[in-house]
Amino acid sequence: MVLVIAEKNIAAKKIAQLLADGAPKTDKVYSTQVYRFSVDGEEWVSMGLAGHILAPDFPEAILFDAERGWYSLTDDGEILPADVPDGLARPPYDSKRRPYLPDGINIKSWKVDSLPYLTWAPVVKHPAEKEIIRVLKNLAKKADSIIIATDFDREGELIGADALSQVREVAPDVPVARARYSALIKGEVCGAFDNLVELDRDLADAGESRQHIDLIWGAVLTRYLTLAKFGGFGNVRSAGRVQTPTLALVVARERERLAFVPEDYWQIRGIGASGDTAFKIAHATARFTDEQKAKTAFAHVQGKTSGTIVKVATRARKQAPPAPFNTTSLQAAAASEGISPARTMRIAESLYMSGLISYPRVDNTVYPPSEDLAAIVSGLAASSPALAPVCKKVLAGPMKPTRGKTETTDHPPIHPTGQGSPESLDGGQRKLYNLIARRFLATLMGPATIENTKLSIDVAGEPLTASGDVLVTAGFREAYPYGLKRDEQLPPLSAGDVIEVRDLALEAKQTEPPARYSQGRLVQEMEKRGLGTKSTRASIIERLYQVRYLKNDPIEPSRLGMAIIDALAAYAPRITTPDMTAELDGDMTKVAEGADTEAHVVDHSRALLAGLIDNLIDHKDDLGEAISDAVTADAKVGVCPTCGRDLVMKASAKTRGNFIGCMGWPECDVTYPVPSGVKLEPIEGDDGVCPECGAPKIKCKPFRSKAYEVCVNPRCPTNYEPDLKVGECAVCAEAGRHGDLIAHKSERSGKRFIRCTNYDECAVSYPLPARGKLQATGETCEHCGSPIVVVETARGPWRICVNMDCPGKEKRPARGRRGTAAASKPAAKKTAAAKKSAAKKSPAKRKPAAKKTAAAKKTAAAKKSASSR
Repeated sequence: MVLVIAEKNIAAKKIAQLLADGAPKTDKVYSTQVYRFSVDGEEWVSMGLAGHILAPDFPEAILFDAERGWYSLTDDGEILPADVPDGLARPPYDSKRRPYLPDGINIKSWKVDSLPYLTWAPVVKHPAEKEIIRVLKNLAKKADSIIIATDFDREGELIGADALSQVREVAPDVPVARARYSALIKGEVCGAFDNLVELDRDLADAGESRQHIDLIWGAVLTRYLTLAKFGGFGNVRSAGRVQTPTLALVVARERERLAFVPEDYWQIRGIGASGDTAFKIAHATARFTDEQKAKTAFAHVQGKTSGTIVKVATRARKQAPPAPFNTTSLQAAAASEGISPARTMRIAESLYMSGLISYPRVDNTVYPPSEDLAAIVSGLAASSPALAPVCKKVLAGPMKPTRGKTETTDHPPIHPTGQGSPESLDGGQRKLYNLIARRFLATLMGPATIENTKLSIDVAGEPLTASGDVLVTAGFREAYPYGLKRDEQLPPLSAGDVIEVRDLALEAKQTEPPARYSQGRLVQEMEKRGLGTKSTRASIIERLYQVRYLKNDPIEPSRLGMAIIDALAAYAPRITTPDMTAELDGDMTKVAEGADTEAHVVDHSRALLAGLIDNLIDHKDDLGEAISDAVTADAKVGVCPTCGRDLVMKASAKTRGNFIGCMGWPECDVTYPVPSGVKLEPIEGDDGVCPECGAPKIKCKPFRSKAYEVCVNPRCPTNYEPDLKVGECAVCAEAGRHGDLIAHKSERSGKRFIRCTNYDECAVSYPLPARGKLQATGETCEHCGSPIVVVETARGPWRICVNMDCPGKEKRPARGRRGTAAASKPAAKKTAAAKKSAAKKSPAKRKPAAKKTAAAKKTAAAKKSASSR
């Protein structure tokens, strides 16, 4: 039996489909899916690893004795030497409190005193996917040969090497080979399996070097920043070898903007017209820096209604087609279309796994000679009708692919495979696929010709101008319209012609500061400065958003992000510059090339970190105060209407939930609840103060819904909703008493619910959606007898049964487009059974469903949240 080890389950399935003589069979080993198939009569099995199956970590402690020196112990009792410098104190220690131990240092507990030792701690690998490792070993023991078919890059090679290490524990002698491919399509995969190679140990070691270095730097710096001032909204403060200098780039740009001193200038602009065509005109002096000269020039043209064409100048220019996409240029282009770099990579990965595009993590911008470009174009013409006309022109030739500046031999540039069915894509997938497909076609086409016409106009002796670009020859622009300016075609005019002039105005303006980075531009800047890799840059930016160091797009640093960079720049400036990070990345490249060793590179990085951490520890309190002030500033929601101090987001130590509280506590005990299920954003200025009660107003951004503004005070008149009777309580009726079901909004929490007027006796209560005007229908649910209400939403009325446990809700098919008739049959049977059950049971007997315990309410809320996602 031949065992194929892929990086993910979807890749294992795809490889089985492409290699199999017939249709592969899905099987399970324990609880993990595998795919069994035959190749030329031989039995094959493919399985996916779910990414990294081993995770790097630190041991519990670093120990010392006179004979061994410093060392650690693994869970299995294996001794790991630790190269701790002689300058660090050795046991016995005066203190018996952690991190100090009788025979060493505990490095698992987050203590500042342990950080210098953590820098030199050995790294161990623990199973991250125990079930998959169990399956891998089970199949490896039965295999006659093994083929590792993970993605071909540092990360994929390391994943394959880790899998091989687990295989060798149970099958030390089984032959192992490596299959390398750039696209999950039949020709590519079959070719890779026909030309197997050995696992690249140097490439795997380079991947492991990065893994270990990032773990060490991230652990030490994150613990330091967190311990420097523990507490506040979001306690853990992340930092890292690449993350910190990337944040520093954004902060440096923001500092430029804050230091920028605007300069005044004036412009004279208006509208010109000839016949039915109007166009923009402006003074030949694009910017007047002298106000008096601007006023003098404007006085000459003010009120004038005509001008004379003095000169018409026409100039054509060629626009060269773009270079093929690599990862960075794809992320930048997609960001211009509204897709963030992190989302771009997630979508690109799914397109790659579906066999629609080539491998998306590449530096290469030159198509290899072996790439059959014409076959790809022909495939595109057949699979994408919208691109077929352009594809025919490309095939008609001449087909001369463009070349970028970077040429590597691992993978080709990102391009469509010309296979599969892109017509089934929707949303972001379709948008990104079209971008990639059109870019590919553009790289095979000729230049575009753009003609610029410039008019020189005399208005009362003052020179004015007008300009317009026209796409004369489309060239590659026929396939790739992205970034193309709208034609500003001017009417046919000649010298001496008179045009109409209107709406001339003198506009006072100011110069603007440098623009903030967009996410796409930041990815390009990171590549330029050697920060991160093609595989990690997007996730680093996403991480900076997650830890609240960055906000908005274009990117703006938070107060906390700026404070951390300012403090680190003062006490450990090398951490904030890209030089040291680029140096370490260069070292890792040498490992991949076989010119250096993993151990040497990791030790070098430890030495660099050790040279910084001592000074940081000495200034821990200074840095902590800077962080504390910044955390408060970022968490500010508004001003307390009672005492005038800041209202900030706080985290409850008891419930772990968030709330808005006054900084004047305990003297001022003003608190407000935080709306759930939304992202919050304070509103600055007078617009951020409620005119009714003086409490702050905030902007709430629900997932995939329109943002709205609300006063944080649930007792505010703007939040008031009158009670609404929606029905009568069936449980009370069964007990021989009358009870009304009333929809109510809590003045304390702002939550809405329906509750019986006899709640203390029957305990009947139902939750309601947080927003939307309620309407009573007077109807009851046919499945459970609970009230039916209508909630008005932005998308129209929403008719619901208020009972979260209603059996009728179980019959609804799962969300998504892939529901089948076969899948709906069991649901239909279940619905019939539910109706029969509902007919037998009276509402009174269903009292336990209405009376929800706290645990039941949490479970129902969790189910609702999961279904909405």
